[in-house]
Amino acid sequence: MTDEHEAPELRRPRSLDPMELGFTPRRPVPWLAPFLLLSTGLRTLLAALFGAYLDKRELQNALGAQVHSQPGTGGELWLDYVADLGDGFHSTYSIAYLLAQPSLAVDGRELPRGQVLVMGGDQVYPTASADAYEDRCKGPYAAAFPNPGPEAVAPTLYAVPGNHDWYDGLTAFLRLFVKVRSDNVGAWRIEQSRSYFVVELPQRWWLFAIDEQSGAYLDDPQLIYFQEAAKQLRPGDRVILCSPEPTWVKSATKPQAYDTIDYFVRTIIAPTGARVPLMLSGDLHHYARYTGRHRQLITCGGGGAYLYPTHKLPERITVPPKDAINRKKSPSQAYDLAARYPTAPTSRRLAWGVFARLPFRNPGFATMLGVLHTLLMLAMVGAATRTDEVVRRLFSVPLGIMVLLVMGGAVLFARPPNASAKRHPQHWLLGIGHGLAHLTLGALGAWAWLHLPFVDWPWPLPLVAAAVLYGPVSGLVAAQLTSLYLLVASQFGVNVNELFAGQGIDDYKIFLRLHIAADGALTIYPIAMDRVGRQWQAQPDAPPWVSWLAPKKRLQPYLAEPPITIR
Repeated sequence: MTDEHEAPELRRPRSLDPMELGFTPRRPVPWLAPFLLLSTGLRTLLAALFGAYLDKRELQNALGAQVHSQPGTGGELWLDYVADLGDGFHSTYSIAYLLAQPSLAVDGRELPRGQVLVMGGDQVYPTASADAYEDRCKGPYAAAFPNPGPEAVAPTLYAVPGNHDWYDGLTAFLRLFVKVRSDNVGAWRIEQSRSYFVVELPQRWWLFAIDEQSGAYLDDPQLIYFQEAAKQLRPGDRVILCSPEPTWVKSATKPQAYDTIDYFVRTIIAPTGARVPLMLSGDLHHYARYTGRHRQLITCGGGGAYLYPTHKLPERITVPPKDAINRKKSPSQAYDLAARYPTAPTSRRLAWGVFARLPFRNPGFATMLGVLHTLLMLAMVGAATRTDEVVRRLFSVPLGIMVLLVMGGAVLFARPPNASAKRHPQHWLLGIGHGLAHLTLGALGAWAWLHLPFVDWPWPLPLVAAAVLYGPVSGLVAAQLTSLYLLVASQFGVNVNELFAGQGIDDYKIFLRLHIAADGALTIYPIAMDRVGRQWQAQPDAPPWVSWLAPKKRLQPYLAEPPITIR
């Protein structure tokens, strides 16, 4: 038996064989794969429609409601923050490996490992399940830090659920991250008892983490928990507020997005005399820091998921928005974009990589386009070449169906039905234009097919030739047309997420290392890595606390911007 604060002794693997690792290293999620798009869309729709009726936050009232304490050492504390981490193995494990090292030498500074690790949301992709958590989150992190060592104190792990954690109603999340059910994650020990928590930190700093359940209201048990915890706050105390989404950025297009956080700060924190100088969030897979008179707003979602662009970020935001529907709100303040990672020029350059990456990252998407264009071409050829009126009408039916399918799919792609923002004229115009471009491509394909010898071959040889030759070629060409559409649409703020999700960029990852000093100053170190590890070697003879796998080529972390100090 082991002590509850110690990780169990595990046999170190001698290779990257899943049977030895105890989990299966997963490839990055192909976000434009047809069946994945369909299943994720359905889960998102179900979560939006029935999430309020299956809200497990109400049931958490039966669990513990303690306020946690992390006193640190000598009045100081190191805390790590990572979010959006449970995607492909290479990117997820690269970040986990850096987090697990006893210290990191970064830009001439020696930064010790965090005594606390906060996972800020979306610990698994694409949807939550026990197997997905094991392969994409728990397994890689346990392999990176299997044991705290004979003299080290095991760090504590807290986790905030994101929208992907909620897709199964939070069932798998609670099993993994709630102490009453969960084992430790390697050397990181589990202490939280709900999907939200409060942690008392040194020097009158506090960590408040809320569970918004995809933007929903805060449930009564959660509000009661935070109201009781807030009674321990004193005037002058400082609160780090963690939320699943950077609603301060999203409120620029959806003003009501910030209502929950504003209500929380206005009714729970502000009456105590404490202040919130720092807000942290993931969800958008990059690093962005907005600074105001008395507060830093930081998005840091670079823990492993595909890169999200930074060149479309607004240079200035107003929080809360002046046009917010909510009549009761805090005074609006202006915040300026102070830093981002990757830089805007790098983000623009990466956007052009969609032509090279999209069809190869998402072969199922290119295959689907090839099938659709083959059917479209055959319907057009049949309707154009048949002289018999009855036969021509028969061919016009599938042609009409294909035209409706192409146009409807293009319009829906421009603004998916589960998207939170409203459909604006640019969505309709871009969607219709995208659909017409594919119909034009289909007409050109039909014209070219009529001038090839396959059309005169005896039936069904033309159909075989279309499937073997025309399908793959048209799929690749249609994928490039879609890539061009995404690049153009992104200039109007449409399909920006799909432009980068379709590329699935593993690199440009980032996490935060925070230090609370004995004098009460909080310093934030954004640790970035332009290229993740892709080749790993087992370390079977290393001590139990050393990472199971080490990169064959040394990882090169550095600071995305100079340290930010809040005094």
